[in-house]
Formats: sequence, C-alpha cells, structure tokens
Amino acid sequence: MPTLKKTYAQRSIDCAHPLAKKLFLLMENKKSNLCLSADVTRAEQLLELAEKIGPELCLLKTHIDIIEDFTPSLTQQLRTIADKNHFLIFEDRKFADIGNTVKNQYQGGIYRISDWADIINAHSLPGPGIISGLGEVGLKKQRGLLLLAEMSSANNLLDAEYAQKTLRMAEAHPDFVMGFISQKKLSSNSHWIYMTPGVQLSEGKDALGQQYITPEKAIIENGTDIIIVGRGILQANDPVIAAKKYREAGWEAYLTSITPKCAATFRS
Repeated sequence: MPTLKKTYAQRSIDCAHPLAKKLFLLMENKKSNLCLSADVTRAEQLLELAEKIGPELCLLKTHIDIIEDFTPSLTQQLRTIADKNHFLIFEDRKFADIGNTVKNQYQGGIYRISDWADIINAHSLPGPGIISGLGEVGLKKQRGLLLLAEMSSANNLLDAEYAQKTLRMAEAHPDFVMGFISQKKLSSNSHWIYMTPGVQLSEGKDALGQQYITPEKAIIENGTDIIIVGRGILQANDPVIAAKKYREAGWEAYLTSITPKCAATFRS
C-alpha cells in the first residue's frame, strides 16, 4: 500500500494555479474524479451526453475537431451545460508544434478553443516554447495546461526519461501547467493533477493498441487523481448508469488512497 495521500481539499491549498485549485475543490464537493471522454461525431450527441452525464463528472473531455456538424453555437451551448452541471471542459487537442503555431491554433481558426475550454493538453516534444506560446493565450483567461508525460497505447515512445523531462518543463511553468496526462504519479509535489486515460472496470486491450487499467490500479496503485473513461460509458447499454458506476468506483478508490477505513462511505 502506498503512502496515504492528502485529500483533494488539502491539496487545493498547495496550488498556486487557480484552475487547479478550483478543480480539486470541485472534485471534493461533487465527490467525483470521473472524466468522460466524449468521442462522438455529432453535436447533438455531445450535448446530450453533457446534459445527461454531466452530474456525474468533474470533467468532460472533447475532441472538437471530430464533430462533423460543428458550429460556434455548439461550444456556447456546451459551456452553458458545463456551468449548470458544475464540471470543467477539457479539449484533448494534444498541441504539438512550435510556439507561434500553437498560439494561433489555440486562439483562432473555426474552433477558438481558448474561448470555451478550461483545460487543454500538449506534447512536450517541441520543447518549452510550446508552453510559452499557449500561455500567451491561456494565462490571461486563467486556463490550464496538461502535459502528456505518458500514454496508454502499447509500444508508445514516451519512456521514463521522457516523462521526467516533461516534469521538469512543467516545474519551470507552474503558472500555466497544472498537471499531466500520465499512467502514474510523477512527483511528490501535491499541487500537480494527474489524469489517466484508458480506464475500464476490468483490465484489457483493444485491437488498436489501447491498454486498459482499472480505477483502483490508476488511483490506489499508481497514485493518479482523475480517471478518463470513454468506451466503458459510451458503449454501455445505459451510459448514465455506467457513468454512475465509474464515478462510484473512482471515488471509492480515492477514499481508499487517503484512508482505507473510508472506502465504504461513498454517497452519490
């Protein structure tokens, strides 16, 4: 059993980043560490998921560029639903270019991501200029950036050395970087937020190299904070019921990680 972690509320006190502080408190108050990966291709589907499953979520993760009937009104409506149901929006854009290019991608084009997404992510491969470029847009709007330190796909090239270099880049930009996409905790500093993709209720893999781990493994064994669930909810017979199960599993894992005696006290 790893060393017991601080609560989300306690860790919010350690945060200099205002959005990280807000997210930790939202998770604590809502009793949810569940992020839905809403990988759908129609605007109506996305809005319906946000409305129906939003009460179970701390985060909704989008891939806005796969929406086939995108209009600017979609993100306006999504923002309204998020505010009503008290979750944040994470656009999984995975920026990966020079600073000036990502700056324009973030603030411009047809998606205008910086106008509606609370959180974005980026590969650290291009170097610290990518953080500076995105930060020129996001800092003044109090947005947050996650760096991709590890991925859940088989045989990816993000090894342990890459993860540590990514951590060092984040440590140099704590005003904008709020955490990581990773499979495990990377640092003893409690202000970082770790979000883990590829989570299902049972371990396994798909035909395209995605590897799944359980909420318990992600949070208790690996020390991460937020479980990112896609197909486990989207492909369920009843996505709302499935989301409730994942929320409960994630929250019970969190309670176990901070004090084993509390594991059975989850309330929806």
